[in-house]
Amino acid sequence: MQTDTKHRLLNTSEALFAKRGFYGVSIAAIAKEMGFSKQALLHHYPTKEKLYGAVLQRISNDFLEQQLEAEQASRDPLERLKTFYLGLAKPSPENIQRTRLLMRELLDNNARSEHAENWYLRDFLQRLIIMTKSVDTLQNLSDEEALIIVYQMLGAINYFLVSPSTLQAIFGDTMYEEVNQRFTQNLALLIEASINLSSSRSAG
Repeated sequence: MQTDTKHRLLNTSEALFAKRGFYGVSIAAIAKEMGFSKQALLHHYPTKEKLYGAVLQRISNDFLEQQLEAEQASRDPLERLKTFYLGLAKPSPENIQRTRLLMRELLDNNARSEHAENWYLRDFLQRLIIMTKSVDTLQNLSDEEALIIVYQMLGAINYFLVSPSTLQAIFGDTMYEEVNQRFTQNLALLIEASINLSSSRSAG
């Protein structure tokens, strides 16, 4: 498959999976959106699961690249964490779309988890655990404790990114814009507070 065609196919599939979830999207629907025949699409990805896996793998690779960039941006492990999480929290169309897809993956995956052959986000989460434990005061945390911090941060970010339409409808554009502008500042404070709390518990 040519690079441009593959890129367009993954973009189209990602958008549809984010909008409808794994079970709400058919190979036929993706092929129609691409202007392909179903047979032509299946030539490149023989099952919907393999296409979905390719979408998740690309997202995971992009996340890992962002993590590496954050790690290179500062010598301070706490600043690295802030850089990564704040970048992830930017309400760009790509971040919002991918957040919706990953939230759907968490909701839809229960029926498939027992048969899953690959966990495409494993490396992403494991690297975040390592980044968290690289903070000087958190080096004694267990992986489980570090993962709790990771999930708290990702949860706050994901909840914010998937809810702009609802917040605007409830509170209006002016209030939403104010919330949007202040969110990253408060997220930075939340990261520091979570690290300080975990540091205190670890020391105790």
